[in-house]
Amino acid sequence: MNTDENTEYAAEHAPRLNWSEHAPDVYKAMVRLDIAARQGLDPKLLELVKIRASQLNHCAFCLDMHTKDALAAGESVERIIQLAAWEESRHFYTEKELAAIELTEAITVLTDGFVPDEVYERAAKQFEEPELARLIAAITVINAWNRFGVTARMTPGHYQPGQHA
Repeated sequence: MNTDENTEYAAEHAPRLNWSEHAPDVYKAMVRLDIAARQGLDPKLLELVKIRASQLNHCAFCLDMHTKDALAAGESVERIIQLAAWEESRHFYTEKELAAIELTEAITVLTDGFVPDEVYERAAKQFEEPELARLIAAITVINAWNRFGVTARMTPGHYQPGQHA
């Protein structure tokens, strides 16, 4: 983490549990699922989706990872910052990206118990069915990673781009 020597920051918390060490078969299965889900998806769009889900799930570790990976993939700082307010910043994104971001929110926040038809239909217009199936899988996978990260209190700030690629 980048720190100023003259500024005293809050203490860094330790992770609650190194779950990947204690459940390596689950971790390896998650990695395989992640690799399978991302096949054929645009890497920058995929990072936007992962960042947005991680924002909604308050997963600091995943936010650290995916913002760094997005920057390394050529994404702009401005688009990453505006992602938290994408509905007011629509002009920063393509229609395809907007459909993916909206679908990410609908899948991540299931407070109504379902993904609205209009959200799904907008995504279906922007993505061919095989790509849409992978996008839905990728959104589901990042939500699972977020839950592991938040529950285990994985510590952000130490990830290097591509470290877990």
